[in-house]
Amino acid sequence: MLIRPGVARTPDDRFAGLPDFPFTPHYLEMADARLGPLRMHYLDEGPRDAPVILMLHGEPSWCFLYRKMIGPLVAAGYRVVAPDHIGFGRSDKPTERASYSYARLVDWMANFVHALDLDRITLVCQDWGGPIGLRVLATMPERFAGVAVANTLLPTCEPPPRGVDGWPGPIIEAWAETCRTSDDLPVSEIIAAVCVQRPEPAVLAAYDAPFPDAAHKAGALQITCCIPLDESYPGVAENRAAWDVLETFDRPFLTLFSDSDPSTIAWEAVFQTRVPGAAGQPHSRIAGAGHFLQEEQGAAMAAKLVAWLGPAG
Repeated sequence: MLIRPGVARTPDDRFAGLPDFPFTPHYLEMADARLGPLRMHYLDEGPRDAPVILMLHGEPSWCFLYRKMIGPLVAAGYRVVAPDHIGFGRSDKPTERASYSYARLVDWMANFVHALDLDRITLVCQDWGGPIGLRVLATMPERFAGVAVANTLLPTCEPPPRGVDGWPGPIIEAWAETCRTSDDLPVSEIIAAVCVQRPEPAVLAAYDAPFPDAAHKAGALQITCCIPLDESYPGVAENRAAWDVLETFDRPFLTLFSDSDPSTIAWEAVFQTRVPGAAGQPHSRIAGAGHFLQEEQGAAMAAKLVAWLGPAG
């Protein structure tokens, strides 16, 4: 539904009765000079004074993706914060594709971190959570205690070892072209298509819940078009600057990629070799998962994080 011209908000009743999702919604209203105030949704579980695990989803998912991981991490003593990017989940959704850019997505998330005054953050990021979250880290590295990257990337359109061979490759090129030329997306079917096992119908319905019609999907369509496919794209210089920061980041940096995601696996080695904090870490490939490993192997991923981080204290 439109809350004002150019901004939609998914009705609350779309989120009733979601499977295994007992979490209380929280909202933060952020000023936006072009669009007016935007409401950003997030989950916030665990002690407010505990070290923070900031979980960032990608496209076209939302914080529902992390539901299997929140409980074990809270039980280990952590505060888990899982926001929905603007345009996704229960957050407000600008209805024009021109309202979205890579830089604006980064700014919205950076403003969120500042507004909640998050500190001692371990960033957990997958898909677009990586390109957004790692750019946020680069602007305020002092707030981050560690990073776990999963099936994600931070492209700079450079050859190996600074990038991946043959970037962007046929999978990402085809996905970007699909989003560029489409005016709607079958969200749950996209998620199902890149899972090893098809999720249950109620789970797929939960991924569709934020998007009652095409008017609510401008962000889900446009975000893919923001991937820097060559040096002419916005974001290349900013990503290279973010890598300059990451190449000095000596706090713990873990890779948790899955065994069945051909679109991102080449970035595993880039992160392991370019980030100093990745040296000596217990990197893992998680078995039995496609691109959305939190959905298929969330419990295993949570166990890896708990073993790596140890109990909060």
